[in-house]
Amino acid sequence: MESVKLNNGIDMPILGLGTYRADTPDVCKESLAAAVEIGYRLIDTAQYYGNEAYLGDAIAHCGVPREDLFITTKVWFKNYENAYASVEESMRKLKTDYLDLVLLHWPFANTYAAWRDLERLYAEGRVRAIGVSNYTPDRLIDLIQYNKVCPAVNQIETNLISQQKECRKWLERYGVQQMGYAPFGHGRVNELYDDETLNRIADRHRKTPRQVALRFLVQEGVVVIPKTTRTERLRENFDVFDFTLSDNEMATLRSFDKATPLIGTPEAPEKVITAFGW
Repeated sequence: MESVKLNNGIDMPILGLGTYRADTPDVCKESLAAAVEIGYRLIDTAQYYGNEAYLGDAIAHCGVPREDLFITTKVWFKNYENAYASVEESMRKLKTDYLDLVLLHWPFANTYAAWRDLERLYAEGRVRAIGVSNYTPDRLIDLIQYNKVCPAVNQIETNLISQQKECRKWLERYGVQQMGYAPFGHGRVNELYDDETLNRIADRHRKTPRQVALRFLVQEGVVVIPKTTRTERLRENFDVFDFTLSDNEMATLRSFDKATPLIGTPEAPEKVITAFGW
């Protein structure tokens, strides 16, 4: 497993397990057990996912010491008025007395009150790093300028179709790590994986098109959290560290970018509301 160093000096695995829609005790237990056996150490969840308690039970019985895991959760915006208490509740559900990374899930509601609570948890050592999710550059910069702690991470949709090149420029400028969710396009671009060029690259390396897509993001320095509960897919997603894409291949894959998120952005909240059924 490769890792990245966050702006506060801690190391974070560059590939982890996304758990969105892993929302039953059995699914969480079985998928997490398989994931840690394969080698996953980064586990990403969120209050909104409704699975923190299930994951807490699974983590407690997975056989891997807590200090060897990197656990991330996200504060739901409806909890921003008392984010401190909501993070404490997340810790109770996850059966841990500290979290490695806590993010604000969306730049809605009272983000500044929530960020001050995260800063307090960070100062107390109960959270090793704090960050945000789905923040556009303008909202991220505003948060940085008017608060004490610079976010360590911005978790945003990142895949071949939506590579977030413009956002990445600002993240790099402020030393914020890009963390990509929906690295396969959230199931909305399955035809992409029939693309002849992508398949030629995959065949050249004896890999699948999805492995090439993940390897591309890893080489771009993006932390990725593909989500699956199937053991064979867990293995496939993890098996991306034994090959390297050439400069020409990377350039070709960069050309796939359409610079348009598939899920929705803070500038288009109606898409977000529709996607999440709010």
